[in-house]
This record gives sequence, structure tokens and C-alpha cells, in this order.
Amino acid sequence: MAAIEVRGLERAFQGGVKAVRGVALEVAEGEIYAFLGPNGAGKTTTVRMLTTLLRPTGGSARVAGHDIVREAPAVRRAIGVALQEAALDPLMTGRELIHLQATLHRLPRAEARARADELLARVGLEYAADRRVGTYSGGMRRRLDLASALVHEPRVLFLDEPTTGLDPVSRKTIWDEVRALNRAGTTVFLTTQYLEEADQLADRVGIIAQGRIVAEGTPRELKAQVGKPHLEIAIADGEVERAREVVGRLGRALPPKDGLVLVELDGGAAQVAPVVRALDEAGIAVESLQLVEPTLDDVFVAKTGRHLEGDGAGEAAGGAGEERAEQPAEA
Repeated sequence: MAAIEVRGLERAFQGGVKAVRGVALEVAEGEIYAFLGPNGAGKTTTVRMLTTLLRPTGGSARVAGHDIVREAPAVRRAIGVALQEAALDPLMTGRELIHLQATLHRLPRAEARARADELLARVGLEYAADRRVGTYSGGMRRRLDLASALVHEPRVLFLDEPTTGLDPVSRKTIWDEVRALNRAGTTVFLTTQYLEEADQLADRVGIIAQGRIVAEGTPRELKAQVGKPHLEIAIADGEVERAREVVGRLGRALPPKDGLVLVELDGGAAQVAPVVRALDEAGIAVESLQLVEPTLDDVFVAKTGRHLEGDGAGEAAGGAGEERAEQPAEA
């Protein structure tokens, strides 16, 4: 059974504005699925529907085997949710907040205490467990929010831009925890502003634009759709034309760039050694070389016509911008 099944999901707002237009996707049990899209594309609205925070106006979806409309309470019991803007009481301590979450999920008192200790240690916050949340840094708050989403050991975890604005150390901590959760069997649905994050973590990636899924596949499959790897070679003696002739026997020679010999390779990294060997046999000395592969940014631009806003400055503002763009007042 799929962890998430979405069929023709739609959401219209007052004035006929359609934020989501017939989204269809499927996430397998135990998969990490990254959901990417420009601001205003519909990704936050989609996540809000899948987590029962917003009712769809068309289509259907099942999460952890439960219909998101007819069985919303069962969906909520099966999922964990860490949204971009964590609603954490600044006057509570980290331990108190986890205890409260455990109480809401009806865990016995002794089990709640043990679970709080375990989760705070798991996200590296045991040293700050008895400090007020108002004294926490942004990275600490994000880790605490993740811990609170894990209290009831959810089958499916929704992470909405979990590392936006975090420093590299905090980001790596979140990445490591997501991987550990996934290894333990948790399905993860991840929206992110970082293409590197999707590339590093996701088994599959879905790209949404103007309310529709425009691309879906593994990172490798998506990159292959926009181009093949190519090798950039600096020739020591400047014999660019002769070098192009040699490498052209092993791949498609591309026009030279900045004095470099470029060759497109169907086999990617596996063909680097034969290229170097052929140049050496031809008496052409290689000064340096670099294998350049298509990136998810190339895919994103090809599919949406835009770069992902979060890879530049102002990403925190970008999330709020999407919220405004996607959430007109409801009728």
C-alpha cells in the first residue's frame, strides 16, 4: 500500500483562484519524496490539504491508508507535521513542550517522560531541555519542532522547508535525523527551498508549477531529461582541435569553451578513464579535467522557466510570499 496517494487534487479559493489544479502523485512506504516548486506554485496548499489543515475542492487523497476528508482524525493520528513556522510557546521549556505533545497523544506519564528524554537527545537538545524555548536559536527551534512531530512515532512525516535559514551544522543535523528516521521505516514528504537538499535526501522528486505536477522521478532520471554529463578538459599543449577529434570517437564533441575541450558522455563517470587513455595514446597531455553533470537546478529551470528562489537571498521571505500567493481568503 502506498503511504500517500493523490488523485486529481484541487483547491480553489474565493474569486475562482485555483492554487492546485489536478495534482496526482504517489509516495511509496519508506520513501523520501521531495516536493519542489516556485513560490505560489501550489506546494504549500498541497501540503496543507494532505495534512488535513485545508479541505480540497476537488479530487481525492489518502495518507497512511486514510481518506484526508472522510477520515481526517485517523490521518492526523498517523502523521507527524513540522511546518516552516513552528508554533512553539516561548515560555515553555523544551522538555515541557515535548511532554505536552505526548499528553495530547495520550501517552502514559512515564512513557511521555522517557519519550521526551529520548527525542531531545536524538535532535541534540538534551543540554537545553530545561531552558525556555524563547531562548532557543532558530536552528534549535527547528530541531525541537521536529522532535515534537515524532512523539507518537508517525508512519508519515511531513517536513515543510525544515532547514530554511539554518546554519550548515544545524542543517546537517536535520539531514542526519531525516535519514535515520527513513532507515527506521518512516515515509518522509519534504518540501524544500534547497535543490542540494532534494538531491541529497530524496528517493524521488516532484516539481509543481502553476498548480500542476510538471516533472517527477528520481534525481538521476530528472537530470537525464535535460542533458547528459560532459567532460571539460584542459589540454596542456593547446592542441584543442586534435584533442576534439580524439574525444569525438568516444562521445559527442561539443563546441570548445574558454579553450577547454568539451565532450558529452553517455556513460558519465564510467567513460572518463577511456577518454584520458585515448588522449594519452595520442600523445596529448591533459592538464586538468572535470566531469560536469546536469543539476536539479537545470531541471527546475527547464520545467518551470525559473530558478528556485530559496537558492538565493531572501528565502525566508519567499516562504511567506508563497503563503500570500496561495492562500486568498476562502469563500
